[in-house]
Amino acid sequence: MTSLPFFQVDAFANAPFTGNPAAVMPLDDWLDDATLLAIAAENNLSETAFTVPTPDDPEAGYALRWFTPTVEVKLCGHATLASGHVLMTDASIGSDIRFRTRHAGVLTVSRGAQDYALSLPAWDMQPRDLSPWAAALGGDVLETRWRDGGYALFRYDDEAAVRALAPDMQALRDAGDIMFIATAPGDDSDIVSRVFVPGAGVDEDPVTGSAHAMLTPYWAARLDKARISAVQASARGGRLDCLLHDDRAILGGACRTVIEGRFSL
Repeated sequence: MTSLPFFQVDAFANAPFTGNPAAVMPLDDWLDDATLLAIAAENNLSETAFTVPTPDDPEAGYALRWFTPTVEVKLCGHATLASGHVLMTDASIGSDIRFRTRHAGVLTVSRGAQDYALSLPAWDMQPRDLSPWAAALGGDVLETRWRDGGYALFRYDDEAAVRALAPDMQALRDAGDIMFIATAPGDDSDIVSRVFVPGAGVDEDPVTGSAHAMLTPYWAARLDKARISAVQASARGGRLDCLLHDDRAILGGACRTVIEGRFSL
């Protein structure tokens, strides 16, 4: 029997049971992909993050991969934040940790006095007609945008319209592994969003860092401001401080470890 360390962390959360729960599993070496996916399916959270030390990498101390219960994903913000939180409990690591990823380059988590800052690539999106998916989401969509890799954005008039959405999940699931981002100006924040990824096994994601890698540059241009307060209006809910800095989206948030244990294979 093999025993692996296991942590469950609420990310972008100021208290337990808020934000987005992620499993973090630090490894010494990679397991095969089928086992990683099976572990993520067993955990049954939006994402399980796996880290492996990379002592020969001059740019990053760890390699990082993320899996939903059904697929490996190209970018995951909340599980990256959670991974930094878990690994930086080792005081020798210092105030920054850098992760080498397969599709999103090197990502950095920095530790502040009370929370963390996550540096993600700021991803632009291009206008595209997404009418069939807009109908599946529901409501009156004002604008649609797309980014290759499976990211679709839908802008609504106000927060109430986003909160009222009751998407046709089967229609979205049939579209495949696509992240559907519904967004609007917020009531007590600059922006609000909800995120649906049913094709990847996550009907509604509680708080989605990767979505804000696109929402930050999108709304920074519309609002003409670099720093944006954001609310993700899921059932659990979460707040993010978003900063557009050059070609990076810097997301601020806190983490809370709620479970520590061992995973047996």
